[in-house]
Amino acid sequence: MTSDEHQTDALLTARALVLHDLEATAAANPASVSALEASVTTRRWWASQWEEGKEYVAGLIAQDVQDALLEETGRWPLCRACDDLDPHALYIHPELGGPDPTWVCESSGIAVAPLGGLTR
Repeated sequence: MTSDEHQTDALLTARALVLHDLEATAAANPASVSALEASVTTRRWWASQWEEGKEYVAGLIAQDVQDALLEETGRWPLCRACDDLDPHALYIHPELGGPDPTWVCESSGIAVAPLGGLTR
């Protein structure tokens, strides 16, 4: 497999993981999917510049979508895993997006699900 194929595979996997989480949280709509596509396009260049970055790209794309949605619709995804009643978000850990990006509750710090593992 060539470097370009590895990069494309990592980007397609990242897209699928984030899209799954958007769908699982009922946040998949034209605006969120457009934000996802924009991030994949941006990160394609980024990944082409840093071959070792492919293990970080999925988490970074998730963070990009979070940032875009925060500006448009509010926090995403919201935590449903802890007892805190105030709406609060999950965030990707580790901060650089990888390896093995995980959704973590911003309030309690508990790991909720791997990226692509959110459920309804």
